[in-house]
Amino acid sequence: MLDRLEMFIALATERHFGRAAQACGVSQPSLSAAIKQLEGELGVQLVWRGARFQGLTPEGARVLDWARRIVGDTRTLRDEMRAARHGPSGNLRLGVIPTALPMVAQLTGPYLRRHPNVRLEILSRSSTEILQQIDALALDAGVSYLDNEPLGRVVTEPLYSEAYLLLTRPDHLLARRARLTFADLAGAALCLLSEDMQNRRIINAELARAGITATPQLESNSILALVAHVQAGPWVSVVNAHTAALFAATPTLRATPLAAETGAKQVGLIAPWREPHTPVLKALLAEARRFSGAAARP
Repeated sequence: MLDRLEMFIALATERHFGRAAQACGVSQPSLSAAIKQLEGELGVQLVWRGARFQGLTPEGARVLDWARRIVGDTRTLRDEMRAARHGPSGNLRLGVIPTALPMVAQLTGPYLRRHPNVRLEILSRSSTEILQQIDALALDAGVSYLDNEPLGRVVTEPLYSEAYLLLTRPDHLLARRARLTFADLAGAALCLLSEDMQNRRIINAELARAGITATPQLESNSILALVAHVQAGPWVSVVNAHTAALFAATPTLRATPLAAETGAKQVGLIAPWREPHTPVLKALLAEARRFSGAAARP
């Protein structure tokens, strides 16, 4: 039954028979047959059917909760037995908000060195996608904001506080200042992350407090695209300290501290609420505690 439950989870996540079949590595007829077999075993209809996927029945929504628990617990059991023999090993899928990508190696580098049998996949995702995909078992953990928008039932480990800087070319007028506020950005040619990103919503709120409506000429879900356009000029962008440290060391860019009225936002590791965690995830949570402990020491 386990494989059929996994296919059912994929269908509920993708909301499309073809995409779900592709995600499971099977043909669409095989996936459809597996869902019908599962319905027969459970004695309930799970999916509203028509020419295409039309959603889950009320019974299907309830079975989905159970399916996620059963599949998650089974994966944990397998990993526990493997870890008992060889130490933490296997795959770990980590979703990371774009603004945290420049720092994530400070967490995952030591983690991989401690656990060489772990294979890590890092995926750039919005904060909303991270929560959704952890719930759907498509991600094992995430790095995201902890104290700005609701998280629901998850386990968290703080990593750092996100301070802001304005990234410009050295010849930009705002680069002459030693320190800036969001009010100083009135009239500037902004390039910012797209509005599906929580970082953008934070910046929008800071600009609104300064009496400025955020109307960037350029939006992107890629930090790299923003940095490239700042370098090309005349655009400026709001970045965090880790991004500034990665890019602003070049002579073609300047990073100026930018005071935020609401203060720095906390970023950290997010893991599913359900326990026990897999050995690879338990080890990552321990690494996050080491990281934050080292950062707190003078």
